[in-house]
Amino acid sequence: MKNILELDKLSKKFGRITAVDELSFSVQKGSVFGILGPNGSGKTTTLGMLLGVTRPLSGSFSWFEGESSQKAKQKIGSLLETPNFYPYMTARQNLKLVSKIKGIQNPNIEEVLEQVKLLERADDKFKTYSLGMKQRLAIASALLGTPEVLVLDEPTNGLDPKGIADIRDLILQIADRGITVIMA
Repeated sequence: MKNILELDKLSKKFGRITAVDELSFSVQKGSVFGILGPNGSGKTTTLGMLLGVTRPLSGSFSWFEGESSQKAKQKIGSLLETPNFYPYMTARQNLKLVSKIKGIQNPNIEEVLEQVKLLERADDKFKTYSLGMKQRLAIASALLGTPEVLVLDEPTNGLDPKGIADIRDLILQIADRGITVIMA
């Protein structure tokens, strides 16, 4: 299988604190890849570097065997840290706005809402959603435009056991469709 992502001695410091220290790994296309570690171990920082949110101190990484950063970003859906949507807007309205911001011409809004099991609540305001529903909407947002890779930062954070099981099942369903999943 070909690698969709390769890291080579990626490092990041915040002042005197080393957040990521010469991290190297590769991720194969079609896999579900987990970055594990305790709080403060650099998982979110690593994902932030891979998504272009923060710059590495040293080392390198490449997506899709060296494709340009701009081209690669068009193939990646992501959820980094806490999902943020407009509370007074419905799920459908929030996803339309995200699609417009991302420049997605024909957004697959109904499909992603169905996939995350929110279609029946698509016209309810975001502020009425439970934490698990908010996480599922964030995953739906990341799935807009049918990405090849889904990057998720702690998608089960704060959920009850049932919510955790639901998100894990959803991730497996996404992976079964051939989408590579990278998550902390």
